[in-house]
Amino acid sequence: MPKCHDVVAVARYARGLSRQMRAIFGAFGALAALSLAACGTEEVVVPPMADPMTERATVQGPVQGFVKENGTHAWLGIPFAATTAGDNRWKAPRPAPLRADTLAAVTHGAVCPQLVNSFSLGADGDIGTVMGDEDCLIADIYAPADAVGRDLPVMVWIHGGSNVWGSTHAYDGSQLAQNEDVIIVAVQYRLGPLGWFSHSGLAGDGDDPIDQTANFGTLDLVAALQWVKANIEEFGGDEDNVTIFGQSAGGHNVATLLATPNAKGLFHRAILQSGFFDSVSVDDARGLTGDQPNSTADVLARLGTEDPVALRGLSLEAFLGAYELDDGGFFELPRVIEDDVILPARPMVEAFGSLDQFNVVPIMTGTTRDEMKLFYAFDPDLVKTVLGRFIVPRDPGLYDAASDYSSRVWRVRSIDQPAQMMAAAGHEAVYGFRFDWDEGGKFLWMDTAVVLGAAHGMDIPFVFNIFSLFGDADPIVFRKQTAAEREALSLAMGRYWASFARSGVPIAQGAPNWLPYVSGGAAVMHFDSAQDGGIVLTRGADTLAQVAKDLAGDERIDSAGRCLIVEGIIAWVPQMDAPLRGEVDCPSEAG
Repeated sequence: MPKCHDVVAVARYARGLSRQMRAIFGAFGALAALSLAACGTEEVVVPPMADPMTERATVQGPVQGFVKENGTHAWLGIPFAATTAGDNRWKAPRPAPLRADTLAAVTHGAVCPQLVNSFSLGADGDIGTVMGDEDCLIADIYAPADAVGRDLPVMVWIHGGSNVWGSTHAYDGSQLAQNEDVIIVAVQYRLGPLGWFSHSGLAGDGDDPIDQTANFGTLDLVAALQWVKANIEEFGGDEDNVTIFGQSAGGHNVATLLATPNAKGLFHRAILQSGFFDSVSVDDARGLTGDQPNSTADVLARLGTEDPVALRGLSLEAFLGAYELDDGGFFELPRVIEDDVILPARPMVEAFGSLDQFNVVPIMTGTTRDEMKLFYAFDPDLVKTVLGRFIVPRDPGLYDAASDYSSRVWRVRSIDQPAQMMAAAGHEAVYGFRFDWDEGGKFLWMDTAVVLGAAHGMDIPFVFNIFSLFGDADPIVFRKQTAAEREALSLAMGRYWASFARSGVPIAQGAPNWLPYVSGGAAVMHFDSAQDGGIVLTRGADTLAQVAKDLAGDERIDSAGRCLIVEGIIAWVPQMDAPLRGEVDCPSEAG
């Protein structure tokens, strides 16, 4: 019998990226190279010249940006906090230093320290080696050319990457800023164990009580919002109209900012794209209880020390080298920790059951229909490869079913459960959505509409109105034949997102009226291609119990397939054990 944890390994997303995920961009890059191989040498990118007409005054000193091809103004790599190296490691972010000289903000800043993995396109170094710099707390800003003095809505983007990798480099907010007359700010934050690390020996070591936190990455995001509040007027933004939005781990971090009192008043709307509301107890993070991989106790044991303060002097290579990785350079570790400093010492999701326990603002939260296909596409138990690179499902029914049920669990945990909790507490300004577009193209034996569908992350190009996600394979997934309908759907989504940022109500002229989740009868807006129904408001909540019931009666799959799906979902969401086994006759792994 195949290993259940291999079939649905990505179901442990909340604890880290799956092993299969490492292959996606590399495999698609190789795939696309067959038809898109270019001749000649590697392109040399020349940074733009700083343009004096983009000079702006910030608290730290003047900055100059440049003009993008579409006419928007951009400023890249502006520090919003000091370096986090040395004595500042595992302390709350300190203010960025003042400077007399004008900063030429024309290139991205350093990425925050992370390990090179299969997604680190263009990175120097082998998989598993360290890239980045601890002086990395920077913001990239995109604004319409005439923004100054207009008090435009501000949208602060938080990148994903399971909180262990990623940067602002992959996101260009210029087109969304231009289309919707908004300011886009993309920010970086400490990643991995530099951003989330809990040990009693660090508590009280700093000169500020907030240094006792275990959520340093979260405090970086708070500092970014404080910087925006102090400076964004200079760029044409309204400090009193700030929306935070993020995808995947970025959405998870949006939930964390909603839950921490430290961010109160710093933002006024929130959008979660494929986000979660999970957290880890201090005891689990430290390795005193539970089975968290790469707990503090595990890492200190590997380093042969019991003194975490001494780790401030350890090189990044030595410290990050103590973490167990898979062969794609990915690793799991505790993150979003219930530290009783900036988050209560209880599961974070519980905060959303009381108006006194979270920052009450209008919220949008949603998922993609086929979240899990991004991960399942490289599971050898679910797919096979033709000629070593063309991905084809072994059993299309099982492949779709595995994605359907685990993606529905994702929806319940990201939309239905938190929306109902907040409504029960008296907060009904919550809007649900699902992204369904699945019109990817074919390449020889491989059909990306089947293999990927509306996969995790596929909504990002539509929100930003820049169809770039898979590198060289973008022309296959985002083929010319769908350009017109993609553009129409993307522009409508941008209007909804930006109108929500302006007023807290998502409205797009000529598109359906988007009702709040609860008062709309468990309303969820679906975004799809015109040929598949376009934009449609649906009604009806999903539940974990219904997922279990539907799985038990699904005729696409046999009993072995059902049990594979059951075990994978339980590995991700342990509380699904009883409802799933109550409906599906599968022995436990222990049995």
